[in-house]
Amino acid sequence: MINTMTSYKLISSNLTRSLTRVAAEPVVQRDTDYYLKNIGKVKTIDDFMKDDRLYKYALKAIGLEDMAFAKAFIRKVLTEGTGKDSFANKLTDKRYLEFATTFDFAKLGDKATSQPAVLKPVTDKYARQTLEKEAGQDNEGVRLALYFARKAPTITNAYEILGDKALLKVFQTTFSIPTQASNMDIDRQAKMVTDKLDLASLKDPAKLEKFLTRFTAMYEMNNPSTASTIPSLLFGGDTTIGISQNILTILQSFKLGGR
Repeated sequence: MINTMTSYKLISSNLTRSLTRVAAEPVVQRDTDYYLKNIGKVKTIDDFMKDDRLYKYALKAIGLEDMAFAKAFIRKVLTEGTGKDSFANKLTDKRYLEFATTFDFAKLGDKATSQPAVLKPVTDKYARQTLEKEAGQDNEGVRLALYFARKAPTITNAYEILGDKALLKVFQTTFSIPTQASNMDIDRQAKMVTDKLDLASLKDPAKLEKFLTRFTAMYEMNNPSTASTIPSLLFGGDTTIGISQNILTILQSFKLGGR
């Protein structure tokens, strides 16, 4: 059995291999082939939303799979586009702006799906989303770490962490902050984030990795039952490895605040 920290490191250190394996999974490959074959045929928002398979693939690629049911909401995102006063730009969750930017029907009209941005960038994101989801089936802490690693370089302020449940979970776990802290005034919460975490350091791969090592160690301490076999998405089969980790020793090597 391996713990959260080791499982995350095995996947992240072989990320290209992991993503290649996920992309080659029969279900993923079929969905991707369908997407690439048909997305160029879409000329309007109506066309896009009528093809449920394309629509759900695109949403999952941006991390909005759970919003597939909210078609009126997504239609508004696409219809208003990416302008300064658009619906997507007013939402705290920047995934909607990313979705409207990728599928920019408001600006490009029937040429929106002929842009390079809707091809390989979308299928790459779909594979990454699938990787994170599959990792979470074995260990939710690994999914959270992979998600944070993907989002970290784009985080510019504390409110982006507070407005994202997964990012917030990583932050609270890392610094042993109770979930009840979310009931505090939002500005006080934001100050707490910046007091404990140097946001600029998240753009430094080495410092980000150090932060995520602390998170996965803390997650394992709080969820010892999550130890699992190495995900098959990495090695192509269940491989059980016994690795002893002195997590307390590792935690003691970190300076509080992640700086």
